[in-house]
Amino acid sequence: MKNLELFQRRQGWQIGDESLYTVGVKLRVAVAMAIALALPAAADEGLWLFNQFPANVVKEKHGFEVTPAFLDHLRLSTVSIAGGSGAFVSARGLIVTNQHLAADCLRKLGKFDEGYYGEGLACPGLDASVLVNLENVTAQVKGTAGDGVKAAEALEKRAAAIAGIEKACAQKSGNVCSVVKLFSGERYDLYQYKKYTDVRLVFAPERAIASFGGNPDSLAYPRYLFDVAFLRAYENGQPAQTPQYLKWSAEGAKEGELVFAAGSPQSTSRLATPAQLVFLRDVSLPFTLLRLQQRVQDLREKGQAADGLLAEFASTYKWTAGKLIGVKDDWLMARKTNFEKKLKNAVQNDPKLGADAIKVWDEIATAYKNWMPSEKAYQVLANPGAVGSSLFRAARQIVRGQSQEALNPKAVDDGVETAMLARYFEDLKALGDKDVPLKAILGGKTPQAAAEEIVRGTKIRSGALSQKSDDPMIRLARQLEEPARKIEKKHADMIEALDTSATERIAHYRYQIFGASDYPDATGTLRAAFGVVKPYKDRTESPTPYATTFSGMYYLAASQYDNYKLPQRWAEGRAKLDPLTPMDFVSTCDITAGAAGSPVVNQKGELVGVTFEGNLESIANTYLYLDDRGRALHASTAAATQALERLYGARALVEELGFKPPMNADERR
Repeated sequence: MKNLELFQRRQGWQIGDESLYTVGVKLRVAVAMAIALALPAAADEGLWLFNQFPANVVKEKHGFEVTPAFLDHLRLSTVSIAGGSGAFVSARGLIVTNQHLAADCLRKLGKFDEGYYGEGLACPGLDASVLVNLENVTAQVKGTAGDGVKAAEALEKRAAAIAGIEKACAQKSGNVCSVVKLFSGERYDLYQYKKYTDVRLVFAPERAIASFGGNPDSLAYPRYLFDVAFLRAYENGQPAQTPQYLKWSAEGAKEGELVFAAGSPQSTSRLATPAQLVFLRDVSLPFTLLRLQQRVQDLREKGQAADGLLAEFASTYKWTAGKLIGVKDDWLMARKTNFEKKLKNAVQNDPKLGADAIKVWDEIATAYKNWMPSEKAYQVLANPGAVGSSLFRAARQIVRGQSQEALNPKAVDDGVETAMLARYFEDLKALGDKDVPLKAILGGKTPQAAAEEIVRGTKIRSGALSQKSDDPMIRLARQLEEPARKIEKKHADMIEALDTSATERIAHYRYQIFGASDYPDATGTLRAAFGVVKPYKDRTESPTPYATTFSGMYYLAASQYDNYKLPQRWAEGRAKLDPLTPMDFVSTCDITAGAAGSPVVNQKGELVGVTFEGNLESIANTYLYLDDRGRALHASTAAATQALERLYGARALVEELGFKPPMNADERR
C-alpha cells in the first residue's frame, strides 16, 4: 500500500521493525528514570474544566494571569459542532472550524472537491452548541441516596435526580441541559447549551489543499494544509447575534508564545495503572497491529476495490501504533509507575481511605496477568472478530438478533470479502480446535477455498435472512457464536467489571487527595488547555520547526507523490503569497481525540489558530500527558488571512474578520 509505506518513511519506522518503538527512546532511558522520580507533573498538562481552571499554575509557570472574564469569553465564543469544535469570529454568527468537520455538509451540497465561497447554503442536520452556563449539582444528585442505601437503589435514585434536574433546567431556561458525571461520580455538573439548528456554509477550500498530504501525512509533522472552513449560525432566518466572539489575528502565533485552546476531547484513560499499560504494551496492541498488518498485505493486490478499507486500516494502524509507541516509551512508564507509587502512599496514609484501599492496584495487576493468555482469542472471536468482513459482521448481527447495518451491495466486493474471510480463517487456525470448531468450519478445505465458497454462496446482501437460515455466512456466524459468547463472558467477568469498579475507586482516591487541583478524564464535554508554541525533536532526534510555511508546501507540491497535488488556484497563485508566512504550527497544548476544530488564542484572547489533529506522539496522551514530543497541530490564522484575500478573493469575509484588504487592480481603476 503506497500511502501506508510513505507514512512509515515519514515517521521513521517500518511495520514489524523494532525501530517502531525504540528509535530515539533508548537514548533517553537513563535520564528519564532519574528525572521521573523528581517530576510530579508535566508542565502544561491538563484537560481542565472551565469552572476548575488552574489559573495559579499558569501564573506561576508562565507569568500570565488568567482571569474569569478571559475564560468566560473563550467558553462563550467556542462552539461544539460536527463532533468537534469551532469558534465564533464575528458578531454575526460567523464560525470558523475545520474543513474536514464540514465535510458531510460539503458532500451533501456537492462541494467537497471544488470548495465553496458564498452565503446561504444550508447544511442539513448540522447544528452548533455553546456552553452558556455551568453549575455544580453534586449535592442535588448524591443527596438523594442517604446512608445505608443499597448500591442499586442509590444508582436508581441518582438517575431520577439527574433526569429531574435536566428537565427543570430545560423548562426554565429553554436551553439544552445535561448533567455531566465527573471523577467517576465524585462530582456532577449541570451544563446548559444554547443550540443553533440553522447552520449555513460560507467558505470551504478545495479538498486537495484542506487535506494536503492525505492519508500518508495524517498524524505526521511537519504539515502543510489549509484545513479551515467558515459557517454561519442563523436564528429566525437572520444571522445570529453573537456578541461573544474571538478577534481574528492576521499575524498568527509566534514561537515561545503562551496559547490557550478550548475543545471537547472525547475520552482518555489516564487512570490506567502500569499493570494495564504493560498488558497493552506486551499483548493487546502488538496483536492488533499484527492483524492489521496482515490484512494490509492481503489487500494490496485488490486494487481500487480495496481502497476504502485500506484507508480505514491505515488510520486504525496509525492510532494503534501511536498508543504502542507511548506505552513502549520508558519515560512514560517510569512517570506512570512513579506517580502510582506516590498515589498509593498517599492513599495508604490517608485516615479516610485506609490501608485496604490500595488493594485495588493488586486486584488489577492479578486480573490482567490472568487474562493475558485469553486476549488473542478474545480479539479473534469477539472484539472485533472478522476484521474487514462486512458480510460476516452482518451475519453476526442477524444471529444475535441485533439491528442489521444496511449493506450496499455495490460497495461489497467479493474479492475483498474473500481475502478478509480467508485471513480470518487463518486467525482461527492459529487458535486451534480447542477454542473453535475448526473442522466443521473449514470442512477439509483450505482457508482460501472455504472463504471463496462461503462468499460465493451467501445471500446476505439481499437481507431478510433469519437466525436459523442455512445461508453459509449465517451458518458460520452460528458456529462461532458459542465460543464467542464464552470468551465475551470471561472478559466481562475478569476485566470489564473490574475496570469499571477500579476506575471509580481510583478516581475517588484521587479526588479525595487532590480535589480541585486535579482534572477528570475526558468526557466529550468542553475543556480548556494551555501550552506553548514550541518546536521539538522527532524520534530520530531531528529538530522540527515550530511552524511550516507556504514555501515548504510548494516544495512538496513539486514532488512525485499524488497526495501533494495542489488545486489550480494554489498552483497558479504562488507569487501572490508571502513564502515565509506560517501555515501550520505546533503547541504543547494537551490534546486527545475530539480536539479537531478547537480554537487557539493568545494572551490577548485573539484567535491565532484552529486545531486539526495531533502528531503521532500525542496519541500516547490517552494514557499520560508528555510534552517532550507530543504536539497539537494547528492551522495558522496568518496563512488563512492571506489565502482568503489573495487566492479566493473573499474580501467580504476578510472584512468581517476585521481587516480591510488593499484594493485590487480592477477596484483602483
